[in-house]
Amino acid sequence: MTSSAVASPQSSRSITTSTQASSLADVLERVLDKGIVIAGDISVSVGSTELLTIRIRLLVASVDKAREIGINWWENDPYLSGKSQQLIDANQQLQSRIESLESELKALRAATP
Repeated sequence: MTSSAVASPQSSRSITTSTQASSLADVLERVLDKGIVIAGDISVSVGSTELLTIRIRLLVASVDKAREIGINWWENDPYLSGKSQQLIDANQQLQSRIESLESELKALRAATP
């Protein structure tokens, strides 16, 4: 925000006015602080037959604002939270257990007359 003094030609008093110069950083800060929602539907039709409908919902907000309104999916997403390696390890352990159980089951079936 900038202030400038404007002198009136009829008096010696000056009037202070305020002008807002919004830079891209100011606009981005406001958008992230308040949040912005963009919603739209795209539909492709031939005649009266609808072939395709795409619904687009976009929310642009800061992480703090998103948490404030109850959106925190990234905290539980293993690929975004660093838990992906734990899931890969657990998956490999489960795969080896399944293979072991399957081989035991084959052995039991082969031993049964």
